[in-house]
Amino acid sequence: MSSPTPTIALVSGGSGGIGAAICRHLAAAGHTVLVGYGGNRDAAEKVAIDCASAVPHGGEVPAEAIHLDVTDEDSVTDAVARATELGTLAVVVNNAGVADDDLLVRLDPTRFDRTVEVNLRGAYLVSRAAMRPMMRARHGRIVNIASIVALRGNAGQTAYAASKAGLIGLTKSLAREVARKGITVNVVAPGFVATAMTDALPDAAREALLGLAPTGRAVTTDEVAAAVRFLTSDEAGAITGAVLPVDGGAAI
Repeated sequence: MSSPTPTIALVSGGSGGIGAAICRHLAAAGHTVLVGYGGNRDAAEKVAIDCASAVPHGGEVPAEAIHLDVTDEDSVTDAVARATELGTLAVVVNNAGVADDDLLVRLDPTRFDRTVEVNLRGAYLVSRAAMRPMMRARHGRIVNIASIVALRGNAGQTAYAASKAGLIGLTKSLAREVARKGITVNVVAPGFVATAMTDALPDAAREALLGLAPTGRAVTTDEVAAAVRFLTSDEAGAITGAVLPVDGGAAI
């Protein structure tokens, strides 16, 4: 009796705080996880090793660190090709992101363009590359990681907020395009999460984000990853085009 074809989860930005948690949760759900990284190969390889320990009952799900520069179309194509080589590409999580924050009057076009290139165009390239194998399989789950600032705005984060708001528009439109192909496309919008990226925010921006949450605390990376895990599950098959805030109530 042949063994079932592995389901593959491709996660961009998989070596960082939120990405690493997402990789672990998807491994625990039974997927073979491709931990996409742009520059930090060592961190991605550690996440791939950690994925095995995330599997219940001591089981082992293969995981692999893979170079995935979301600004490079060839890199994206190669990563999706690797996923289809290993099994059925079932899950894509567009998590790669940058935040280059400043007041708009001081934000030059190069910095603005770079933020949009990574956060929005990168998700477009990865999602586009994933479409053909997912449509052939008539099944797929795409989750885009946005931010609460896409819904509320935040002073000093015009580029970041614009890129993430654009990601929500991309999600809703793509969800309509592929719904009849068995593919869902959703957004998880975290609030303030304690990660290396948020640690680099100016104090005023960080305090403003944290102050939005009625819970009065930061969101954990595992809480964000749990939402992603649900949206990629079979149980979430009727949910598409949705924006799920994981923000301690900041979007209320």
